[in-house]
Amino acid sequence: MKPVPVVCTALGAAISYYARAFLGDRCVPWFLGALGVSVVWASLTLVLANAPWFFHASVRLWRVIQVYSAAFSIGFSLGLAAGVSQPVRLGLPQAQVIGMYGTLVNDPRAFQDGRGMGYLVLQNIRGPGGIRSTARGKALVFFPAGAIPRLREFGRASELFIEGFFFTSQDTDLVFRAASVHIVKPAPAWEQFRTSIRMNLMARLDHYPWGGLALALLLGVRDTLDTGLTQGYQQAGCSHVLALSGMHLAIVSGVLAFFLRKPLGLKGAALAGAVFVIGYIYLIGDLPSLYRAALMYLLGALALMGAWPRQPALLLGMSFLIQIMVWPESGHTISFILSYLALWGILCIGETLYELIRGKLPDVLAQGLSASLGAFIATGAVVSWCFGMLRPVGIIAGLLIVPLTTLFMVGAMVALVVPIGMVLSLLYDVLEGLVSLAGQVPGLPVSEPVWVLAASLGISILIMVLNNRLRALRNNLVPFSYY
Repeated sequence: MKPVPVVCTALGAAISYYARAFLGDRCVPWFLGALGVSVVWASLTLVLANAPWFFHASVRLWRVIQVYSAAFSIGFSLGLAAGVSQPVRLGLPQAQVIGMYGTLVNDPRAFQDGRGMGYLVLQNIRGPGGIRSTARGKALVFFPAGAIPRLREFGRASELFIEGFFFTSQDTDLVFRAASVHIVKPAPAWEQFRTSIRMNLMARLDHYPWGGLALALLLGVRDTLDTGLTQGYQQAGCSHVLALSGMHLAIVSGVLAFFLRKPLGLKGAALAGAVFVIGYIYLIGDLPSLYRAALMYLLGALALMGAWPRQPALLLGMSFLIQIMVWPESGHTISFILSYLALWGILCIGETLYELIRGKLPDVLAQGLSASLGAFIATGAVVSWCFGMLRPVGIIAGLLIVPLTTLFMVGAMVALVVPIGMVLSLLYDVLEGLVSLAGQVPGLPVSEPVWVLAASLGISILIMVLNNRLRALRNNLVPFSYY
């Protein structure tokens, strides 16, 4: 399996998936027409590639075009299918709904004022006068403060009956504000076991001053994370460090591999790591950026077994296709988009930039700087569009904050078995001071993200051109030897 056709498939899927998300169903006729043209083109190249009157060079060229066209067509159709959203069906007008019955599908998130939010998969709804109606879909629910401790105790997959009303939000079309919450049925036994592990870890870490950061990095629970520290990471351009993703999964799995590689060997440690990753994802819950990292880890473990080449671009494209087909709604989240763009920037732009600056800086610094720049360039347009602000200070600040946060995360895992609270307190204070210092550097307000996109594309092309020229210069050097 070669990486380029898979990347073409992922590119076609991304184009149709996100174009449909922005343009809606009115783009479907155009998409179907474009898909038809793509299929015809792939078929034409297939016929020409097998025509006996073609020269060998032409045959090879047309076969390459045919493979890439077919890959793009397949991806285009997959993205079009994944982009079909399933609307919520209530059976009653929203204004008449006074109660809902359904299953809690995620761990409820608590706010600073004690209230919280979570998603409910609907089974039926209630209207005035005892009217009932079957309902389908998922609704975002805002819970009152008194309900959060009980919801956390019973956990995900509990069946709830809530009373309240719908209201319209800017972020989503269907939001329910609950006035009262009744737990009708507890979660299954395996979900209760998962919840007990989470509650135990939270109880063991939450009472420390640094416990909120540890829970955010290990479990993705940011309910008790200091808001000042959260804002500090954001203003320092390093908010991605707090969002569970590939970095965090690599740390957790790396610690496991360190202890298992010698007794089990490389492949045995990879298989054990894959089992651990599945269990860790189940413990954490639904986080799109972490799903991306887990998929790449599992696909990488299969690559280690010889299933396909161990090429990051191939694994990234396969992960994208799997994720939008299995969890299509996750592709609309900002964490999903930024996660894939950042890694693509590191692989494509960052590695090319590293070739340009290699030898001019210490290798560790060159690798970190090129990766940070690659991620910043790739995500700049989306960040400016979503938040209206770019914080280039994160490129430099991340060179210190990311390694120290990594060290803190490893220390938090060690603290579960060894009392090293004083060390973590010191490291926490250092991190707090660093993000506060970096956050004092003003960001760049952006009113037109399209200019950021144009600049990102231009810089990326410039880096590629410079790298190609440097490579050509190196190849043209006349070798010499001493006698």
